Amino acid sequence: MSGVQLKSIVKAYGAVQVVHGIDLEVKEKEFVVLVGPSGCGKSTTLRMVAGLEEISDGQLIIDGRMVNRVAPKDRDVAMVFQNYALYPHLNVADNIAFGLRIRKESKDNIAAAVEEVGGILGLTQYLERRPADLSGGQRQRVAMGRAIVRRPKVLLFDEPLSNLDAKLRTQMRAEIKRLHKRLGVTSIYVTHDQVEAMTLADRIVVMHDGRIEQIGTPMELFLNPANAFVAGFLGSPPMNQINAVIAAGENGPAAEFAGQSIALAPLPELQNAVGREVIVGIRPEYAQIATEAVPGSVQCEVDLVETLGSEALLHANIDGNLFVIRTDTLGNMDRLDAVTGFTVPADLIKVFDAKTGMALAGQTRAA
Repeated sequence: MSGVQLKSIVKAYGAVQVVHGIDLEVKEKEFVVLVGPSGCGKSTTLRMVAGLEEISDGQLIIDGRMVNRVAPKDRDVAMVFQNYALYPHLNVADNIAFGLRIRKESKDNIAAAVEEVGGILGLTQYLERRPADLSGGQRQRVAMGRAIVRRPKVLLFDEPLSNLDAKLRTQMRAEIKRLHKRLGVTSIYVTHDQVEAMTLADRIVVMHDGRIEQIGTPMELFLNPANAFVAGFLGSPPMNQINAVIAAGENGPAAEFAGQSIALAPLPELQNAVGREVIVGIRPEYAQIATEAVPGSVQCEVDLVETLGSEALLHANIDGNLFVIRTDTLGNMDRLDAVTGFTVPADLIKVFDAKTGMALAGQTRAA
């Protein structure tokens, strides 16, 4: 079992606590992504797993062994850094082999391992080159090669793609996904990019202010965010959020805001919450454009249309608050400039408590 367990892990710098007793279990061969805004504690958590930061309290267990006081080199983990951390005076082969030489592996074993890893990562033709002669994507592959050549029990990634341009990031995401599928190494990946998290993870851990907000598969978190923070963080664009009050509508509960109302699902939790201040969450892709006032529609003023090929993002205004609608352009181009509002099915609307931000019960949707 090469899994990782974090039990009530705390990190404090003096009197300032930056990670507040988090609990997480990463299963063997699982790819888990820690995601959240800058300063949420995700990189600090990763560095504690690597042994680069001391754990203030709690237990860290790797492969069934508590490793709080174990030196980084003896934890059998490998880390891929944001800035590659390659030795500029060594060629690709020697950079990949560096850790094996430190462990005094035989020359034959090192040569065979470098050849194998070079083939896996498409680096065979670059083994004699120096890092300065490589592209950003190639350097990152070398950094991954140096990590995986040791066959560690746990592979750690600290925002490895943040220095690459958009096209390379997309390519490298696919390569990392293929690499994990092929090697099956237990992996923990840190990023602030929720698109990376959604595309790479078996499970996502959303962090905020040193705490875990929610853990689940990408679709579990997308469809059933536990609170307004998770709802507003995952998705591109993220979920629209409108402050409202629950009212008794003609055919069931409704949300009232800015002199308008929208029907909610007829759930007991919503029917029994009349007068409660809430946050109504609507994914941009769930809003259906309307060019005239129709029953159940919400009126809004569109002030910007972003055309993105097969789809468009409509930036609208509802009582001074931004509301984004994602819609198809094919067959809709002549309507985009005439949009006056939108409709949305009641069962696709999420409702959160305005004070706590927590999702009201009874709204779970299956993936």
